[in-house]
This record gives sequence, C-alpha cells and structure tokens, in this order.
Amino acid sequence: MSVPAKKAFPLRLDPALFAAVERLAATDLRSANAEIEILLREALAKRGVKVEVSEAPRRGRPPAKGQL
Repeated sequence: MSVPAKKAFPLRLDPALFAAVERLAATDLRSANAEIEILLREALAKRGVKVEVSEAPRRGRPPAKGQL
C-alpha cells in the first residue's frame, strides 16, 4: 500500500521566529521542519482540533530479525 507524500508548501517566517524554532529543534535533535509540524499539532490539539496521524514510512535501520 502506498503512503501519501507529505504536502510541501512555501512558508515565510520572521527570521527571529525561525531561529527560535531551529534552537528548539536542535535541543530535541529534530529538523526545523519536524519541529514546526510538532508545534502545529500541539497548537491544534490545544484548540480541540483532532488531526489524524497518517502512518508514515519508518525511517532508519530495519529492526533485527524477530523484533518489531
């Protein structure tokens, strides 16, 4: 089964805001893009908006045999 690709779009941010996002992302060992996605999900949840999480392909090394 094919997993739909993520939606790409240009986002214009104040440079100071983006720098703050980058710092926050670095503390969590994430990319700025992943951090923005997490922040958006948290903000939507706080407002009571349910966002369905699509099953993204797993990244990294496959699990050892017998482990999942």
